[in-house]
Amino acid sequence: MTELLHSLVARTRPVTVQEWDGFWDRLRHKELHPGEALATVSALSARMPQAQTAVALVAALDARREQPASWPGTVNVVGTGGGPATFNLTTASVLVAAATGVKVVKTGSRGYTSRFGSIDLLERLGIPTASSYAECEDLLDAHGIAFADGFVYPAELSRLARAILPYGMKQVGRIFNVLGPFLAAVPVGAQLTGVSDAALVPALAEVADSLSGREVWLLHNNHGVDELIGFARNTIRTGAGSPDLTIEPGTLDGVCLHPGTLAELGPSYDDAGSPVPQLLALLGGDGPDAAVQSICLNAAAAAVASGTRTDWAEAFRVAQDAVHSGAALELVDRLRAFRRAQSHPAGNQGKPVMARVG
Repeated sequence: MTELLHSLVARTRPVTVQEWDGFWDRLRHKELHPGEALATVSALSARMPQAQTAVALVAALDARREQPASWPGTVNVVGTGGGPATFNLTTASVLVAAATGVKVVKTGSRGYTSRFGSIDLLERLGIPTASSYAECEDLLDAHGIAFADGFVYPAELSRLARAILPYGMKQVGRIFNVLGPFLAAVPVGAQLTGVSDAALVPALAEVADSLSGREVWLLHNNHGVDELIGFARNTIRTGAGSPDLTIEPGTLDGVCLHPGTLAELGPSYDDAGSPVPQLLALLGGDGPDAAVQSICLNAAAAAVASGTRTDWAEAFRVAQDAVHSGAALELVDRLRAFRRAQSHPAGNQGKPVMARVG
């Protein structure tokens, strides 16, 4: 057993950045012992590692890639997954936020703890994802929102996934879903990360505080959902040394948050097994009040975190207006049209192209 693996299992001391560097180097050069990759991933995922170990893991991976130029005034909204099954609340909320003028660069993945992750949903919606920073900038310029695909994550994670075959990350790699929001290299000014397991917040807070260039808010609630929900007691950690915010019915001046149940946030699918009809209905305000208000509450959080707005109640009402006026659905239509135009540009024989905008 290597020293790194022994430290993960015995938890006698944190694993250092230098040790993680050595592990990733040996992985790259195919010098790991048989079974070492799988054992390391399993040890990491069996129990949340010590906070300093998690900080070192994120730092070691971050140092191995170039850092893109910053995008001031932008926000990323992304959760750790887990908890009760809900519709794609985060994806819906960032579309509403963007429809109100918030600049959003959203990271995500395919379904890990749910049937459809954000990337799965976007494919079915016909909304484009960006495969480079230039494409992110194009989409931001044109539409105020960009969905970044896997290019923002460290290449080492793909190597690690191949090294643990025939097992998959879904079976043994839960830790990389939990830490995923902090591993994506997106130069946003702010990030909202929902945490389904409140017990993980202290360790993830140390990881969040170790990141440079962005302010990270950690969200959790008494229902174990990794987004804000309107009928719950939600706690928001806005950074080291800052008091936590509490958002619950009655705390937003002049805003009525309706009672609700988790069942009203549950996913539903059409006859083809698609989540798209439910999402489009909710974006147009057609659905349970608890679901629509939770979308608007998360959109409001994105607006406040990004600095677009300072008043929570105003941000919530602006988000409601974007839903009920049809602005959120209009944004979806524009994004779909953009995707179709890029997939079939005139004179390019149907080959996908991402043109510079602006």
